[in-house]
Amino acid sequence: MICRLNVYQAVGRRLEMLFENFDYLYVSFSGGKDSGVLLDLCVEYIRNHLPGRKLGVLHLDYEVQYRQTTDYVRRRLADDSDILEVYHCCVPFKVATCTSMFQSYWRPWEQSKRDQWVRELPPGCYTEADFDFYNENLWDYDFQLLFAPWLRKRKRCRRICCLVGIRTQESYNRWRAIYSEKNRRHFGPYKWVHRIDGCHYNAYPIYDWKTSDIWTANGKFGWYYNRLYDLYHQAGVALGRQRVASPFISQAIANLAVYRAIDPDTWGRMINRVNGVNFAGLYGGTFAMGWKSVKCPPGFSWKRYMEFLLGTLPRPVRDGYLEKLRVSIRFWRERGGCLSESTISKLRERGVAIEVGGPSAYRTDKRPVRMEYLDDIDIEEFREIPSYKRMCICILKNDHICKYMGFSQTRSEKKLRETVMRKYKALKYGKV
Repeated sequence: MICRLNVYQAVGRRLEMLFENFDYLYVSFSGGKDSGVLLDLCVEYIRNHLPGRKLGVLHLDYEVQYRQTTDYVRRRLADDSDILEVYHCCVPFKVATCTSMFQSYWRPWEQSKRDQWVRELPPGCYTEADFDFYNENLWDYDFQLLFAPWLRKRKRCRRICCLVGIRTQESYNRWRAIYSEKNRRHFGPYKWVHRIDGCHYNAYPIYDWKTSDIWTANGKFGWYYNRLYDLYHQAGVALGRQRVASPFISQAIANLAVYRAIDPDTWGRMINRVNGVNFAGLYGGTFAMGWKSVKCPPGFSWKRYMEFLLGTLPRPVRDGYLEKLRVSIRFWRERGGCLSESTISKLRERGVAIEVGGPSAYRTDKRPVRMEYLDDIDIEEFREIPSYKRMCICILKNDHICKYMGFSQTRSEKKLRETVMRKYKALKYGKV
């Protein structure tokens, strides 16, 4: 008879495998519910099975956060100080922001803006002076990649693994992070453990947990959690929108104004800290910033409206959007985007001129479709079709990268990142 494990029992098996196969483990701890439960699970496992073993904790402190999160992080890390080796990092790396049309990123703990800091540096934290790989071109995600080899060298271990508390229920991108076979190197048969490079791995032990599992565990085992979630609940914020990450990214803009009610003192400091915070707090959940039903002004086409919006922007920002548009237009003309048969049929029914190619080189049943940019189109798959309305939404959202249109890093950004990684190749692969 096959005994099916529940998610709590399954995590126990996964942690057993990780502690047996990796010389050093550390948890990426944001102060949120998922990383908090993952940290609790690891501490519990060590106390029950591996007394004397240490666990690393990486906490990237973004300076601007609810006081409830600051208090929770401080208390949680102090409660198990006999087990935890804490790397509380307060570093001025680049962090994306969607609150401003004038800047695409900001820097927490930037020394030149010390008089505007939302709070003072916490005692015992690590700053940029502690990391020999730091430079001003690093984004926060670059810092996390380079932290692993830095820590591996510091601990003098052979194989190191970062435990990340993401769950596939949260989004399709997180599901894909676990199950996609593209450019993925697993650790043995474990799809939830990925080799990043060399001897550095990421593991996602609670990938199959649901939100209800998180709160059931907190309640059943009496684990201390971030009380911010209680305030979110009282404020009527839906479970799926309760975030403790950077408040300036696109996913958090709609709830930015909640800061005013929950933590007015921090809100007052935030207004002077990052450009556009007050406006985003007032209009972040409205069509004024690309949310809800965006309407084209009377007498305008979407293309003309896009040109008007671009004309209001500073030249460097405007040129960035125009370059994205140029790349997108060329892509749809020359290569084409992959669309399903049903979407292709809808385009043909509406008389849209398209050229449908044969089987795609991508791992998909969809077919490549070449076409010109449309002004707008009223179909369910709107986000898959190239249109000037989508560009207008990106501009209104201050989506400098144009994620809404499917863009990721630019070629220059990737080249810069590759240069940084090559520069510290000796650090990553050097003998310890």
